[in-house]
Amino acid sequence: MNDSDTIYDLLIIGGGINGCGIARDASGRGLSVYLCEQFDLANETSSRSTKLIHGGLRYLEHYEFRLVREALAERDVLLKIAPHIIQPLQFIIPHNKLQRPTWLIRLGLFLYDHLGVRFGHRSQIPKSKHVKLTRTNLFGAPLHASLTKGFSYYDCKVDDARLVVINAVSAQKYNAIIKTRTQFISAKRDHGIWISTLIDRHTQEKITVHSRALINAAGPWVDQVIIHDLQLSSQSHVELVKGSHIVIPRYYTGEQAYLLQNDDQRIVFVIPYHEKFTMIGTTDVPYHGDPATVKISAEERDYLCQVVDCYFNKTIKPDDIVSEWSGVRPLQADEKNNPSAVTRDYKLEVDDIQGQAPLLSIFGGKITTYRKLAEHALEKLKPYFPTMKGNWTAAECLPGGDFAQNDLIEFTQQLQNKYPYLSKAMLARYAHSYGTLSYKILEHVAHREDLGEDFGAGLYAREVDYLIRHEWAETVEDILWRRTKLGLFKNQIDLKALEKHITL
Repeated sequence: MNDSDTIYDLLIIGGGINGCGIARDASGRGLSVYLCEQFDLANETSSRSTKLIHGGLRYLEHYEFRLVREALAERDVLLKIAPHIIQPLQFIIPHNKLQRPTWLIRLGLFLYDHLGVRFGHRSQIPKSKHVKLTRTNLFGAPLHASLTKGFSYYDCKVDDARLVVINAVSAQKYNAIIKTRTQFISAKRDHGIWISTLIDRHTQEKITVHSRALINAAGPWVDQVIIHDLQLSSQSHVELVKGSHIVIPRYYTGEQAYLLQNDDQRIVFVIPYHEKFTMIGTTDVPYHGDPATVKISAEERDYLCQVVDCYFNKTIKPDDIVSEWSGVRPLQADEKNNPSAVTRDYKLEVDDIQGQAPLLSIFGGKITTYRKLAEHALEKLKPYFPTMKGNWTAAECLPGGDFAQNDLIEFTQQLQNKYPYLSKAMLARYAHSYGTLSYKILEHVAHREDLGEDFGAGLYAREVDYLIRHEWAETVEDILWRRTKLGLFKNQIDLKALEKHITL
């Protein structure tokens, strides 16, 4: 199939956070955008993170001050434009005398509090402080009695896959074409235009797309696109590092998360996860295989359990794990031997011929700075599209985030008041996942029966149909693990009925 009648401004390869973030920003500036993703949106790295919007406290040890400053500023921006899927989260750092000294932690937290401060701007995030840990208080109760001192600081939690999806939804609102299950195969330059060949993974039909610029946001596959698909060379490369997480039943009382220091100088997060669970991660392991087949190893499971056991008074073991995931981080290669020390910063590289048909490749990056990365990418492309509009994404809420005063608690209550005949728990999940898009899903729902078939765990046909029609969901996995996190409750869901409904 040829799309030769249209020449798009941008063809974006990759439907992760960077690709969808650039698609949103560029289409809102008036550029015509075509995005292709070989699997589902957020199928790989962007749905397998630690679910945090954070500055990266430990990056200060590697003198990544610019990255931390940018990430902390972005934390406030994203909290403002996506308050339904991003909320502040308190972290407790138990002080272990065998690890970093108290003065170093205090210094790091002082810098963390102040690097993100912008002139004339008051952050919504509370500052760090010293806390006492005892068996009788909330913070110390789940920990070993020997841990009596600690620190508190705040970052934000995020539904990472939904952040990707709503960026794609916003891009589509500005007329971007979003094609999932569509793989980039090759491209060549012809008289200042990229002629790209894609393939529909469902039908195996080839698609030809013409564009004035090509953006390589393929994440772990960025090198493959350059070297294999385009048969070009690059001065930059990515280093693949595997990060794995485990999920266990709710481990302690309270909404606080914990940052645990390990004797290998790494840190492990322990985070409340969807009310009934606790998430633990992450590891840092060099990876050399296919990013699409990455899996957690037994050694990683043991590692995470052992780190937690050093701090918590309730032992966990691999048999306690109810869910797990691994993701491949495409970090900017910098020849450091320690995966934890490899920079989380990003690099944008432009390749063109006589000022035409540019290829912009993205190396590295982290979910927190995706919006700023998109702005920087379009700055790089400004010479090729001089009439495009200026920066705008910091001022407009992402889909679903436009409720009053960013008050999610108040919005949740309004939703429950409007639909008193629906489950409060389900509506609370809607508020956190969809924000004001909940009204679109629940349009004309006057009774519970209007939600359609009940698949269990608060999932009804009405929501499934919305995800298929408006959010590119096609499979049970798309729905249960990326659009929602109801896969955690899959034993309560009629999977056969759900599969049948999807395929109708």
